[in-house]
Amino acid sequence: MKKAAILVVDDDQDLLTAVRILLRPKVKQIIVEPNPENIFRTLERNAIDMVLLDMNFKSAINTGNEGLFWLGKIKSQYPHIKVIMITAYGAVDLAVRSLKQGASDFIVKPWQNEHLLQTLTAVFEEAKQTKGRDKTITQVHRQEHDLIGRSAIMEDLQYKIDKVAPTEANILILGENGTGKDLIAQALHRRSLRAKQTYIKVDVGALTETLFESELFGYKRGAFTDAREDRQGRFTAANGGTLFLDEIGNINLQQQAKLLSVLQNRQVVPLGSYEPVPVDIRLLSATNVPLKALADESRFRKDLVYRINTVEIQVPPLRERGEDIALLANHFLDFYNRKYHKHLEGFERDAIQKIKAYHFPGNVRELQYSIERAVIMAEQKSIRDSDILFSPIEQAMREDNKLGEPAYANQSLEEMERHAVQSAIERYNGNISKAARELGLTRAALYRRMEKYNI
Repeated sequence: MKKAAILVVDDDQDLLTAVRILLRPKVKQIIVEPNPENIFRTLERNAIDMVLLDMNFKSAINTGNEGLFWLGKIKSQYPHIKVIMITAYGAVDLAVRSLKQGASDFIVKPWQNEHLLQTLTAVFEEAKQTKGRDKTITQVHRQEHDLIGRSAIMEDLQYKIDKVAPTEANILILGENGTGKDLIAQALHRRSLRAKQTYIKVDVGALTETLFESELFGYKRGAFTDAREDRQGRFTAANGGTLFLDEIGNINLQQQAKLLSVLQNRQVVPLGSYEPVPVDIRLLSATNVPLKALADESRFRKDLVYRINTVEIQVPPLRERGEDIALLANHFLDFYNRKYHKHLEGFERDAIQKIKAYHFPGNVRELQYSIERAVIMAEQKSIRDSDILFSPIEQAMREDNKLGEPAYANQSLEEMERHAVQSAIERYNGNISKAARELGLTRAALYRRMEKYNI
């Protein structure tokens, strides 16, 4: 622990003071932060090993599960950082959700100091033990950046990428969820004249009204409460390089107007300032919204569509990629064999036929998760057709669509989970092992959910 650097994020000043006093003599560095919106500024400037993150804040994202939102953001940008969640409620469902989303552990406040120290020590020891393995996994992830596909439709896509990548044209990437729009953006950057410069990705669809301007355009000290020092926005951070705005179809008209002004003038004005800052970026954007819907001016500004869409790239759904399905399945098998230290030899004929016959509404992402689950659960030397289970979420959505109206439209996450658990148990006539395998759970985890939902 003497080598650990820890960031504690909680809006309770008394708790922050107590934790700082407790940990200061025991760790290399302890940083406390009451405002979760300052997390990434701190992570950018410090080599943090662990984050203690509160689940509920009095302000910022008012969802009741703010900590889960910030956990997801941290793990997406800093996957090596271990996150321990803090909750005053000890709710099992929230704790389980946080662990599923990548948290290493959780702790209920008020806590005993000794228990907190034991938890931190265990997580830090685990981080040290897995450091070498994580480096290997990172190298494999880098290999994943290469676009995989031999089908005619993918060859056309590769040709188009090669054609437009070296230009300064703004590119709009269109495609269904899970088709790999993020990978297309990375390929465009790698093959561009700016390849050696910064590549910045922003999920603009997830930014709240209050975060949109400060995240994209930056702010000056004193611009708002808790703005204690200047901070550059993503446009400025990407200066000279590539800026990728994901889920751009989800931003509202007011945000579109602000974005259009920056793109037209090639300069940003940070919050709290009147002085424009010039920016030189190559813009890539992506959305799962069809271009026809973007042409609806009640939803999206036509002048912004023209600005971001010098060239459009349509990413095909997996069901249209033919021979690529088996190619990708073997790629993911190889990847998860290494990740989970397995030695599966391949797919049996029935298994690969089952994969080829499926239409993958969740696209490449669904295939990836199906193969990962199969690698984890397989008990033979090869993957059999019984090991291949497709997403129950996608299956449920398809069943609902057949009825013409989504049955889950007005249901909470707990109701959806209860429905999925009950459906799986009924489908396998009460066989808990098979139901747990389909849901991607252990038997013990499934029993806990059955008890929770009184099934």
